[in-house]
Amino acid sequence: MKVEVTSLAAAFFLLEDVAHGFYLPGVNPKSFAEGDVVKLKVNKMTSPKTLLPVDYYKLPFCQPENGPKMDNENLGEFLAGDRIETSPYRLQMKKDMFCEQLCVSNVGRGEQRGVSPNKVVRAIRKNYHNNWITDNLSAASKVEDDTTITTRYWQGFPVGFVASDTKKAYIHNHVNIELMYHAVETEVDKYRIVRFTVEPFSIKHDFEPSDDDDDNNNKEEGTFTVAKINNPIASCNPKSKKKVHTDYNMVTSDGREPQLASGKVLFTYDVSWIENKELHWASRWDIYLSMDNAIPAKVHWLSIANSLVIVFVLSAMIAAILVRNLRRDFARYNKLATDEEKAEDLEEFGWKLVHADVFRPPSFSPLLLAVACGTGAQILCMSFLTIIFSSMGFLSPANRGALLMAELLLYVMMGGIAGYVTARLYKTFKGKSWQRATTLTALGFPGVAFALFFLMDLLAVTQGSTDAVPFTTMVVLLVLWFGISTPLVFFGAYFGYKQDAIEFPVNTSSIPRQIPDQPWFMGIPFTLAIGGILPFGACFVELYFILASVWMDQYYYVFGFLLLVYFILIITCAEITVLFCYFQLCGENYHWWWRSFCTSGSTALYVFFYSFVYFKQLEANNFATYVLYFGYMGLVSFGLFIMTGSIGVFSSLWFNKTIFSSIKID
Repeated sequence: MKVEVTSLAAAFFLLEDVAHGFYLPGVNPKSFAEGDVVKLKVNKMTSPKTLLPVDYYKLPFCQPENGPKMDNENLGEFLAGDRIETSPYRLQMKKDMFCEQLCVSNVGRGEQRGVSPNKVVRAIRKNYHNNWITDNLSAASKVEDDTTITTRYWQGFPVGFVASDTKKAYIHNHVNIELMYHAVETEVDKYRIVRFTVEPFSIKHDFEPSDDDDDNNNKEEGTFTVAKINNPIASCNPKSKKKVHTDYNMVTSDGREPQLASGKVLFTYDVSWIENKELHWASRWDIYLSMDNAIPAKVHWLSIANSLVIVFVLSAMIAAILVRNLRRDFARYNKLATDEEKAEDLEEFGWKLVHADVFRPPSFSPLLLAVACGTGAQILCMSFLTIIFSSMGFLSPANRGALLMAELLLYVMMGGIAGYVTARLYKTFKGKSWQRATTLTALGFPGVAFALFFLMDLLAVTQGSTDAVPFTTMVVLLVLWFGISTPLVFFGAYFGYKQDAIEFPVNTSSIPRQIPDQPWFMGIPFTLAIGGILPFGACFVELYFILASVWMDQYYYVFGFLLLVYFILIITCAEITVLFCYFQLCGENYHWWWRSFCTSGSTALYVFFYSFVYFKQLEANNFATYVLYFGYMGLVSFGLFIMTGSIGVFSSLWFNKTIFSSIKID
């Protein structure tokens, strides 16, 4: 695949605009009048230690009056483990609330040596975080100490904390809910939410539960009392003339203690509304996507610069070695030999000697190579279209599950390409088992992926995780596989077999040529090591951020950068494979089909090895986490191996056809 330098330069000028994600087209904003109910929903709880999300109400948190109700979710949300449910938190537009009581809940027995801790303590020690949603906006987390206030726009806020001195777990039983809004210019007395922040606190309330909640509730004012607090802080004191919101100084003042994650706990919350005239609804997701500039754009630009250096060095090597040598080879091979040269048999040496064998079908399983190249083309097209749609803003994180669902549907729709490429290659290899080849294309990689997904689903069930998808979702996946993808593969294969086989510029002899001994640097270990390290080096920085978004619940939305890195990956895979293919042919070794596939495909080996390095950041100590992480990283690496391997075969095929069509064969 050729990419002109001018197009790369143009991409650089456009990149700054493309890289900044904008809001999902077609989503209408929701406006609220003063006093309107604003729903606060809860999502799964996540942990960077276990990687296994769990349902919010798996812990003894306060529940709505009639029990939590599941929100309507799409296929992508189910597959991502999202479980969005209603909550008992009562919010009204522009109405501040002060130490509103929610409920009294018994969170379990206290921590004792030799006694199994309760569920809340285990969740706190595993670093689980709550993920709340209001008006489709995820909650940012505000953390305050004696000197600083830090706001983080990913991973939600922690269920509790473990004290450094007592080593005991404390629960966050109070939250300050801070909502920013701005007035709608086109509507009178209407407002839109543009920011949602939660600041958690742990407050030990000395309280007495109320006998009859209804007598203490003023539903007209929206206040609810479930207990009488004997030692209230200023914000919780009903006798206080001036109402104030809970702050860090109140919670940490002398005589105050945090709430242990045991026994009966009173849950309370504050709500504060702040007008923000500068922040508009359309750009409210920007700070989430940039993670408040936690990762500056300079890092991505340095990654691009690093990748371009590798591309230019590799291109210079090809220009210096291939172009110069090929020009000399063409001049020598196309020159009319003199009688003296014919007598000495000096007219042929180098890669021309294998002209009668270079396009011989692979000696090992032509069917498997055709299937692998067809599947690789399918993954290549799917990933390209996904990145394109993402960079255009159609797959915003605001539309939860959209990215995962788009990848799945695009892979299914690209089944026709897989069938066509497999059929053309297999027919070129003079294969006869076309039905087996097509069936293997339709069932091979999807079968491996589904089998692994099913095993991971069983693992999630045993761990009580929301990663366990419902049975109906499994049925939907099977319908997509056998009802859409498989017919498209056979449809594409039908047209592929109708086409003529790929024409080669030289004929293939009936007797294979003997291959001389090869030098050590043309052996498989060396070519795999060198062939994979350059493409990996061109993209490993972006790979780090992608892994952080998958396993650390961070946002990744610089798809403009990713698109450029994607092109660089394709170019480096093609160039390094062509270079080694030329060296291989010069050594009179014509078994280049599988060697080309493995040379560029070895990029996936480096990705899988890098996953071991990245795993150290997760602080995981659970066997299920090991299986989950390395199982899915193995599947991703396998898919990348097939995709980059097919790039190597296609580029080497184009290169060999080009050079052998440029010489005269007697």
